[in-house]
Amino acid sequence: MRNLKTIQVVLVSLLMITLLSGCLNPDRRSLGETIPKSNKSITSDESVGAQTNYQIIGIDPGAGIMKAAHKALQDYQLTDWSLVEGSGAAMTATLDKAIKQQSPIIITGWTPHWMFSKYELKYLEDPKKSFGEAEEIHTIARKGLKKDHPVAYTFLDRFEWTPEEMGQIMTAIQEGVSPADAAKTWAEANPARIKPWIEGLQPVKGDSIKIGYVAWDSEIASTNLLKYVLETKLGYKVNALQVEAGPMFTGVANGDVDVSAAAWLPLTHADYWAKYKDKLDDLGPNMTGVKTGFVVPAYMNINSIEDLHS
Repeated sequence: MRNLKTIQVVLVSLLMITLLSGCLNPDRRSLGETIPKSNKSITSDESVGAQTNYQIIGIDPGAGIMKAAHKALQDYQLTDWSLVEGSGAAMTATLDKAIKQQSPIIITGWTPHWMFSKYELKYLEDPKKSFGEAEEIHTIARKGLKKDHPVAYTFLDRFEWTPEEMGQIMTAIQEGVSPADAAKTWAEANPARIKPWIEGLQPVKGDSIKIGYVAWDSEIASTNLLKYVLETKLGYKVNALQVEAGPMFTGVANGDVDVSAAAWLPLTHADYWAKYKDKLDDLGPNMTGVKTGFVVPAYMNINSIEDLHS
């Protein structure tokens, strides 16, 4: 009996020592949590699919890029892979966490976007063209806007800029500057770019304009710039309406919204364009060279969507 009690005391003592050492050395206790799994995965012989759990981090399910992403999974016969739906903010937050840990990750990405300025990223080659060729961002207006607001219409018809210019505003917003202030700062620093957009136009006296846009970083940047120019240079009162892509197109087609500079064509918003193109005016591209596709950090040893099979 005495021997049994002695053994029990020894076991309890050993247990207490183990628990105390864990409390005094939390890094040892949480080793699996503090060392990113991907640090091992990046140099491991596991496939890209195994490293990423066969998941591609996407955005909101209604976005055109998600439709193209699903098409890519079919075109490349990636039956083991799944597309994770979420939001643009959730996607970039997941990307940021992965990069800080040097983790493998695949996302649905597009240019222009501030993440390409902040991180070293690359598009996976798309030989089957599931994401199409380079896209354009078009300005669309309701029927009758040219007659009702010729000054605004002419400015909006002239408006065009580059992904690099948009990126300057997006980066400022991402760093904590308000969208309105970021647009104002850019406009005040680039008067020569704005001059041809408004040259010869006579400002109005408080006429109202409604601009519809989707809550993407790129469209937040462009809409705030349009708002600044229309209000400070051309005398308009602007109501900027943040909506989903469907209501944005519907609003312009029905005349409830005057204009949007956020129509991604020909792929991303193809369904909405096919449905509403005859009910609105296309003022043409305000930006060219836009791109969408699967994006990975530059440190990943993968170059093509076809590599996802390996």
